[in-house]
Amino acid sequence: MSLALAEGAEAGYRRLLLRRAALLASLVAGLLAAFLLDVATGPARLPLATVVDALLAGRGAAGPLSVIVWEVRLPYAVMAVLVGAALALAGAEMQTVLDNPLASPFTLGVSSAASLGAALAIVAGSGVPWVPSDWLVPANAFVFALLAMALLQGLARLRGAGVQSLVLFGIALVFAFNALVALMQFVATEQALQQLVFWTMGSLARATWDKIAILAAALALAIPFSARAAWRLTALRLGEDRARSFGVDTVATRRGALLRVSLLAGVSVAFVGTIGFVGLVGPHAARLLVGEDHRYFLPASALCGALLLSLASVVGKLVVPGLLVPIGIVTALVGVPVFLALVMGRGRVA
Repeated sequence: MSLALAEGAEAGYRRLLLRRAALLASLVAGLLAAFLLDVATGPARLPLATVVDALLAGRGAAGPLSVIVWEVRLPYAVMAVLVGAALALAGAEMQTVLDNPLASPFTLGVSSAASLGAALAIVAGSGVPWVPSDWLVPANAFVFALLAMALLQGLARLRGAGVQSLVLFGIALVFAFNALVALMQFVATEQALQQLVFWTMGSLARATWDKIAILAAALALAIPFSARAAWRLTALRLGEDRARSFGVDTVATRRGALLRVSLLAGVSVAFVGTIGFVGLVGPHAARLLVGEDHRYFLPASALCGALLLSLASVVGKLVVPGLLVPIGIVTALVGVPVFLALVMGRGRVA
């Protein structure tokens, strides 16, 4: 009898794994469709078949078509995928290590610190030395994001604080950095103020192939470490004491995750500005689909974030004909009802 139960349990586990793999494949297919739709959408509407042909032909496509697809729309669409994946992956790890379902890359003040760095570059023209002027704003934003995370780590170690104290430190830094950004806006010239406000709205219009390469490299650096830590992160979801009983070094696991979060969120915010809700909604959607097993939860979170931002990019091009609405506005407007629907749906399931 026990053998039959064991075989039944094993068969059920295999079915569960197959179901999760099928869901990941479905997310990949949905992301591919959203990506092609993003490239096809714009002032000059292109049929999906034409877009596919242009992508397959490479830069050897017809002149105007090659410029529209490869130089204008493709960097925008690729950046949406990479930023969405980076923010959602960072949010998934942050929610796990902080044991807080409302955690996101912006909870610990990463976004606010990056905004302060950008404000210093835009308003005062000061920032990281020996950096070309074209890269001063993103370089400043990235450095300030890393400094914010380093400050949080230092404060947590100084007081021997736990997870909840780390979140409270982050909230305090959010208010402090936002106040300093408001001060910079108050003393800024009209032109600098306009640039700063546009930067804080979040936009993919600043996408270039150089920035895409840097963000792709950051993802390529973080993903293997995230995959390697998947088992430890899953154990951490069972509680810190139980994770320690399994031999997990919870302090090192949390520190590594927060370093990856600072890298992914810092690079993303530096290049596209403040984009909210992706790092919050993406992991929740993935959790509803595949559960807490981080072997599937982490890639599902990245795919959900990329899919969400690709769809938001499409909406931003369509909501006002002839006008490209900053994607940070779209994610905020769309993210609130989506997040409420996810929370309410989770409540009904429970």
